[in-house]
Amino acid sequence: MLKDDSYKDIIIKSLQFLKNEGSIVIYAFVIMPNHIHLIWQIQDGHKLEKVQMRLMKFTAQQMKFKLTDDHDGRLNWFLVNAADREYQFWERNPLSIDLWSPGVFMQKLDYIHNNPLQDKWKLAEFPEDYKYSSAKFYESGVNEFDLVSHYSG
Repeated sequence: MLKDDSYKDIIIKSLQFLKNEGSIVIYAFVIMPNHIHLIWQIQDGHKLEKVQMRLMKFTAQQMKFKLTDDHDGRLNWFLVNAADREYQFWERNPLSIDLWSPGVFMQKLDYIHNNPLQDKWKLAEFPEDYKYSSAKFYESGVNEFDLVSHYSG
C-alpha cells in the first residue's frame, strides 16, 4: 500500500500535524512499502496510546478516502469482519519499545536509516538517498518535511 508516495505523504501530513500541535517530537522515521518506523517522544500532557490512535485513525481515514475517490479496488484488501469497523489499515497493537539508553537509541536509529537498503527492499543505494526517511537530515541537515529534531543524547 505504501509503495505509492501519495500514501506516504498522508503519513507525513499526519506526523507534521502532531508535531506542529506539540504532542510529539520526532527524532527519526522511515516509511517503508508496508510499514513505518518512528523514534518519537510523546510530550507532557499527551498519552502514547492516544497519539498513536490519532495517527492511525487519521491516516486510515485519508487512505480510505483516497482509495474510494480513485475507485481503487485495493480498498477491498482492507475489509475486515469486525463489529467496530469495516476496514483496517494498521495492526491493532503497534510495537512500541522504550529506548532507555543512548546506545539503544543509536542502534535503532541505524536500523531505521538502513532499512531501505536491505536486500528485500533495495529502495536506495545510501540511506540519505531514500526520500521518506530522516537519514538525509542526519547526514546533511536537510529536513525536507520539517519533521525531525536532532537527537543529542
